[in-house]
Amino acid sequence: MDDGTCQVYEDEIRLLEEEIKLLAEKYEDGQQESTSFSDEEILMSIKSFQREFQGESKGHESPSDLKAQLESLETDLSFLMKFTGIQFTNHSKKTVEKSKNRTVQKHRLSGNCHSLSFQLEFQLLEMQNKENVSAVITDLTIIMESGDDSDVRKFVSSTEEHGNLLTFFRSLSSYAEWYEHRRRTFLHFKSKYPEVVTLPEGLLGDYIILRNPKLSGLELMIVWKIHIDEEGRTTPVLDLLTKVPEQVLEQKMATIENAPARFRSMLLLCGIEAAVEKLINVVGLEK
Repeated sequence: MDDGTCQVYEDEIRLLEEEIKLLAEKYEDGQQESTSFSDEEILMSIKSFQREFQGESKGHESPSDLKAQLESLETDLSFLMKFTGIQFTNHSKKTVEKSKNRTVQKHRLSGNCHSLSFQLEFQLLEMQNKENVSAVITDLTIIMESGDDSDVRKFVSSTEEHGNLLTFFRSLSSYAEWYEHRRRTFLHFKSKYPEVVTLPEGLLGDYIILRNPKLSGLELMIVWKIHIDEEGRTTPVLDLLTKVPEQVLEQKMATIENAPARFRSMLLLCGIEAAVEKLINVVGLEK
């Protein structure tokens, strides 16, 4: 190879080396530009991001607003729990079926209403179309304390059949309130007049017996039922039954026979507590 040819190759190699060096420098400059920014550029980027975030979150509440809403909801929930007496202690759900327009979830719920406990199990079917979402409760099962009461059994059976949870909770609140009121009333009179008042079935029973300790055989039974119909309407029903010795019956026949009617009249005029108090005083003072 002559000297001229070698010179040509050397020139081409030198040009290639310079081109490679230039490309390398451009690459390093590009890397530096993509990873290094001035303080001014960083500040401008932050402001730009804030403007974008505020634009995207327009119409949404700030964290402080959301906290205020949460506190308001907690206050409302606390009020409803005190107003209705209903407190949920456990809840679980399981999705058993899910598709584009149909979801089926199985719920288990337990809690207390005043001094009554309850358990619910049901399936919630949600159907969605273009216009709205509908929900249907199926397979409802209710276990409720005081279930031995025939009225309660009928009400629970009707509620399970119709799957109306709103009616159940509204009626449960009313029934449990009367149930608790009766328990507290019995406790009050048993504590105040322990020698006269007897509770054969305890505080959860539906009657009390009044006895005069100085007059053997005289008994007055105050029966306090809580009637609940299949539609959930709750009504307290009180009556008086008498057990009187023959000697007392002969002496005060008219008075004893009229006692139940007079007691019902006192209920209307004075209310439950005052009527029971007057009757206890009569029995306790009877000689």
